Amino acid sequence: MVAPELTLAAPGPSGARGPRARFAHTGIVLAAGWLALLTISALAAIAGAGADPLANDYEAINEPPSLAHLFGTDSLGRDIFSRSMHGAAASGLVALLTVVLGGGVGILIGVLAGLVRGAVEAFVGFVTDVTIALPSLIIVSAVVTLAGPSILTIGLIISAFTIPLFARLARAVTLSIATENHVLVARTLGASGWRILTREVLPAVLPLMMPVLMTTVAGAIVAEGALSFLGFGLRPPEPSWGALIAQGRAELSTASWLTLFPALMICITILSVNVLGEHFREASR
Repeated sequence: MVAPELTLAAPGPSGARGPRARFAHTGIVLAAGWLALLTISALAAIAGAGADPLANDYEAINEPPSLAHLFGTDSLGRDIFSRSMHGAAASGLVALLTVVLGGGVGILIGVLAGLVRGAVEAFVGFVTDVTIALPSLIIVSAVVTLAGPSILTIGLIISAFTIPLFARLARAVTLSIATENHVLVARTLGASGWRILTREVLPAVLPLMMPVLMTTVAGAIVAEGALSFLGFGLRPPEPSWGALIAQGRAELSTASWLTLFPALMICITILSVNVLGEHFREASR
């Protein structure tokens, strides 16, 4: 009897992908494509392309989706697609402010606290603990009400509450990186604190913070939508995803598209941002 041969699967080419990897790659491409398309559409809407989001057309009241109005119209004949694109621009600007200001300032504070240590680290830790313990949504709502609703106001106040989160995480990452060989060698060779910060620590910290930055983008979009939904965001008739959903609640049974499309856009956008955030998290391992 001939002994059965033991067959080993030959390793595939270096570029081969398993089903899971191909699925993940497809998800990343779709997520990036959606965000790119949404960004282009929002910028085009701001530039004046498409229908006026504030224009009333009393001959097209509560029309369902059609070629003339892709997302239908509301009770005043306003184009929901155009209003959704302007709402995307509002949410995107708030998210951008949050990441640039909250992320930038928070990461810088955290890195400095992790490098300097001592009293600076203790003070930053105390401030972050106190700030994180505050009821952020209530305070944001109160400040926006007092200061007046605007994209700048909403973005600044949300950024203020993300700074402690970034500071705490960046400090923890910096404490780990500060003991690595390239930082210790730079200290031994007499490199200045500025060089160590900009050449050794920050380039190592920023890639590790990318998943948090993406999560913050999603959180800022949700926060802006929640504020508008509750009536603390942009005032009507200014378009906002949260405000569009709130305005369509009363007509949900007769004109479901008023709520459906803005809600879908929020869901798909948050999902896309989270998919990219997961990709950055896997890449940073």
